[in-house]
Amino acid sequence: MAERIAAIDCGTNSIKILIGELPDVLVRESRMVRLGQAVDTTGLLGDEALARTFAAIDEYAALVEQYGVTRVRFCATSATRDARNAHVFTDGVRQRLGVTPEVLTGEDEAALVFEGAVGHLTTSVAEPVLVVDIGGGSTELVLGGERPEAAVSMDIGAVRLHERHLPDDPPTSAQIAACLADIDRHVAGCPVPLADARSVIGTSGTIKTLAAGMLDLPVYDRDAVDGVVLGVAETAAYVDRLVAMTVAERRAIPSMHPGRADVIGAGALIWTRILVRSGVADYRVSEADILYGIAASLV
Repeated sequence: MAERIAAIDCGTNSIKILIGELPDVLVRESRMVRLGQAVDTTGLLGDEALARTFAAIDEYAALVEQYGVTRVRFCATSATRDARNAHVFTDGVRQRLGVTPEVLTGEDEAALVFEGAVGHLTTSVAEPVLVVDIGGGSTELVLGGERPEAAVSMDIGAVRLHERHLPDDPPTSAQIAACLADIDRHVAGCPVPLADARSVIGTSGTIKTLAAGMLDLPVYDRDAVDGVVLGVAETAAYVDRLVAMTVAERRAIPSMHPGRADVIGAGALIWTRILVRSGVADYRVSEADILYGIAASLV
């Protein structure tokens, strides 16, 4: 009998949980908590952000007990790496779940992203494959075949760049240009040879939300998004329209989570710049993200 495990990923914008007896997944949930709110400017996790995150962790602790989970791995990423008061967060997690959260390095995060996406492919893709995860505070790029060959975690993400460059609603052309310049500076200095990729897989909430919008789904549907292949040109056109919208207009998109509507413009710009630099004509979207990598590490 397979062991019942729980994988938890706490990022800058969301906290996610997967409970299962692999390969079977019993629970997969996400909460938009914005733990990394203002961390880019203050260097601290704010009291309100911590309260939102701890409330979600309390819910997850109840699920862990309800499903009789025997092992839990809790991983925290960009916001916790950057915050000077990260100990407040780790202490709070330990009190609620009885486990010490692991603050992943960027390299560890990238490896788990790759394991999640490539390890759960049901169809073959041309190698080397580039796996991309755009988080709230950082973006992971991993290139490889059966295993990672080059990886980087860049300090650009949807929340970080939104707070840094896109304060207006909708953003001005000058603000968008400044955001793109920041992205291009990071991508140009990236040690991963993006142009070597023969295929691209996108795994993060930003990428999956964009896919759901492009598919014009009436609600977000994991099964409809998972494995879909979309064109780079049509994605760039959709992103241009999305970035020009107000937050209220984005929230009116049926598949858009309201907690992502304000920051998705910055994340979408990161995605299109990476796609253009890779030179591919299309890409695959995958529901198997870092959570699956964390879960696989437990078994």
